[in-house]
Amino acid sequence: MKSKRTSLVHLIYFSRLTLSNDPALRAKQIGDITRHAQKKNEFAVITSFLIVDQNFAIQVIEGERQSVNETFQRIAADSRHRDVQIVEWREIAKREFVSSFTTVSRNTANEPHFAKSGLLPMLQRGTPKGSVIHGLAVTLQEESMAKQGIDHLFV
Repeated sequence: MKSKRTSLVHLIYFSRLTLSNDPALRAKQIGDITRHAQKKNEFAVITSFLIVDQNFAIQVIEGERQSVNETFQRIAADSRHRDVQIVEWREIAKREFVSSFTTVSRNTANEPHFAKSGLLPMLQRGTPKGSVIHGLAVTLQEESMAKQGIDHLFV
């Protein structure tokens, strides 16, 4: 029996960010990206999780096939990203991320998760694995939810 085809997909990509090296200006730029993307994603019924590690952006985007494609096309055309590459694009049975747009930057509090994933050397070589990115995003989301007293998802 053939499995039923779904139009719900997730896309994982990475890029190099062209943001300021000044920490205050960079934080403002990332905040601007977050606010703008959240509005667009809510309208398109997209959920996503953006990870910023040094000058790399790594993102999991979930939603209906057409909305994910349109969202990715906007990102690929955005001058704040360069060398945009799709790591994984596949159908999914259900969403795993709860917010229209969550951003997490590497910092001292979450450093153990980043170090354990080994993602940065993969990014530097241009060979990140979808499973590693996805695993890190899920771990960071779970940690964030636990800090808020949320112990499971109803997605």
